[in-house]
Amino acid sequence: MDINEIIDPDGVLANLKPSSKKQLLQELAEAGALRTGIESHAIFESLLEREKLGSTGVGNGVAIPHAKLTGMDRMVGVFAHLNKPVAFEAVDDQPVDIVFMLLAPVGSGADHLKALSRVARILRNQSTLSSIRTSTDPDAIYSLLTSLENASAA
Repeated sequence: MDINEIIDPDGVLANLKPSSKKQLLQELAEAGALRTGIESHAIFESLLEREKLGSTGVGNGVAIPHAKLTGMDRMVGVFAHLNKPVAFEAVDDQPVDIVFMLLAPVGSGADHLKALSRVARILRNQSTLSSIRTSTDPDAIYSLLTSLENASAA
């Protein structure tokens, strides 16, 4: 599964200004609701439940919150570049400013794990992260995310 099968250009939010992890997850849930037709409250609650198991802040200013939801027929991603980093209880205790939310159908199993792995691999690329952090254009960020995906597939 390619990254562009999970996220489209409208799923990239730039210059987001949440004041907390909770507010960030709420904003991501609202964006996810627009893309899935699932109520934002249900998405938000699922994200919070997952965070209770352990933070999805993977370090280096990156978080990959994710949840499995009933009523979905495919995986959906929402990417956010924050205007100012927020505390996220990340593994390295650093605040996050790059966030990729992944929503998956309940029965997605290994496909969900493969998608998480693919997103993590893309966001580990320091060159891509630097370029994303200096961009405020959602289309440019989308292009960066998908061009790295295409380059790694070649």
